[in-house]
Amino acid sequence: MHDFKWSDTEKKVARAAYDNALQKELAAITARFKELANAVNSPDELWEIEAYLQKARKRIDAKYDYRYSRLPLLLAQLVFQNLVKREDLQKLSQDKLEIIDSLLEKDRNYFYESDQ
Repeated sequence: MHDFKWSDTEKKVARAAYDNALQKELAAITARFKELANAVNSPDELWEIEAYLQKARKRIDAKYDYRYSRLPLLLAQLVFQNLVKREDLQKLSQDKLEIIDSLLEKDRNYFYESDQ
């Protein structure tokens, strides 16, 4: 990915989008955990919850990489997954928006594969 320069405004926009998306995903994981926990009928089912949480944590840790060189890719993925609105990124520079838009237009298969 490119090694862009990020202005203070762009850093704030990117951080807000990142934090909001992460909170949405963590809220969804928490809700699912509560569903699973409420449905536990045997001790063995506890380990299924543990496996779900481990998988969710690995997915979150791998996905939410805040290196500036990787942010356009992550932001495109978050827009693709409807975790961030494209309009929320308007204060990013044109070159970053072009990369994000290009990824959204041309590389949709990447997002389908990485979303699994």
